[in-house]
Amino acid sequence: MESIEISRIRHRQADWWSLRFPYNIKLIESIKAIDGSKWSATHRTWLLPFTQYSRAQLEELLHNYRLVHKDSPALKPGAATLDAPTSTQLQAVQAFKRWMNSRRYSHNTVKTYSEALEVYLRYFKDLTPQELHVGHLHDFNNDFILKHGYSHSYQNQVINAVKLYYGKVLGKKLDAEALERPRRARRLPHVLSEADVKALLQRTTNLKHLSMLKITYGCGLRCGEVLALRWTDIDWARSVLWVRCGKGNKDRMVPLPASLQEVLKQYKAAYETEVFIFEGQTKGSPYDVRSFQLVFKQACQRAGVNPKATLHWLRHSYATHLLEQGTDLRYIQVLLGHSSSKTTELYTWVTKPAFERLKSPLDNLGL
Repeated sequence: MESIEISRIRHRQADWWSLRFPYNIKLIESIKAIDGSKWSATHRTWLLPFTQYSRAQLEELLHNYRLVHKDSPALKPGAATLDAPTSTQLQAVQAFKRWMNSRRYSHNTVKTYSEALEVYLRYFKDLTPQELHVGHLHDFNNDFILKHGYSHSYQNQVINAVKLYYGKVLGKKLDAEALERPRRARRLPHVLSEADVKALLQRTTNLKHLSMLKITYGCGLRCGEVLALRWTDIDWARSVLWVRCGKGNKDRMVPLPASLQEVLKQYKAAYETEVFIFEGQTKGSPYDVRSFQLVFKQACQRAGVNPKATLHWLRHSYATHLLEQGTDLRYIQVLLGHSSSKTTELYTWVTKPAFERLKSPLDNLGL
C-alpha cells in the first residue's frame, strides 16, 4: 500500500485538508473530481475544503486506492472537532514560526511543531497561551491524544513543540519532564539486496535519473540532500562529496566512488545546470521531490524490486552493505551523519553475516 499524508492547514483565512502523496495520476484525477479541490503552489499540496463532505470523500479515496494515511489527527475516527484558531492563537503560532526560522530549523520541523502547537492551543479555546501550564499539557495528553489513539510520535511532537514554545518564545519554564513519554518503538531499517540495487540501476537508461539514483545509493544520501547538491560540493581532486546542511543543519563529507564520478562527468557534459546539479523544469530550481520518488518507483517496477520500497531504502542499503563488507560502525555513523551511534547500530540487525553466524536449535535435532 502507498501512503498519503493528510493534515489540516490554514490557507487564505480558511481551513483545508492538505493531501501529500507520491505521484499517482489516477489518484490526482479522482481528487480533481471532488468539488472545491485545488492544487496549492504555495504549500505544494492538494487542497480540499475542510468539510464533512470532503472528509467522507477522503475516506472513500483511502478505501478505493488502499491508501495508508500517516498520522493525521484531524482524520482519525472519533477525532475531536476543534474550533477555528483565535487571532491570539494565530499570533502565538506565527511568533513560534518566526523564532524557529530565525534559528534555522528545518522546513519540516517548523511545519510539524507549529501545527502541533496550534492544535494544543485550539484545544483550550477559552484560555490564552500565557494562562496554560503543565497541568493543561497533562489534560491534553490524556483527554485528546490518548483518548483518540494518536501515535507515540505525535505525542512526542506535541510535547517537544509546547516545551520549545514556552521555554524559548515566552521565556516561561514548562516542567514537562514529569509527563510520561511513550516508549519509542524500535523499527528496523528496510534494505534491498545488492542484486536488487544492481538490477534497479541496470534498468534505468535515462542518464539524469541514473545519476540521481547512483549518488543516492553510492553516497548514502537522503532524498533532500541529493536535490540540494551543487557542482561546487564535489571535490574532484580528493574524490569526496560535501553534504551541506544535512539533517540537523550538519555538514559532512563522504567518499565519491570512481564509478560514480564517471557517470557524473557524462551527466555534466549532457546537462547544463546553473545552480543545482539536478534541476527541475525551471532553470535554477531543484528537482521536485515527488518526481524523484516517481523515478525510483518506476525503476523498481522495471527491475521487479519490492513495490513497497521507498527511495530511503537506498540509504539503508548503502549502510547495510558497507557493514557487510566489514566497514567499522563508527565510520558508517559519520558517513550517514547520525548524531547517535544507537541509530547506526540498528543496521547490525539486518546484515547477512549476523544471521549466517546464528544456528537455530532446530538444526541440532537432526529431523
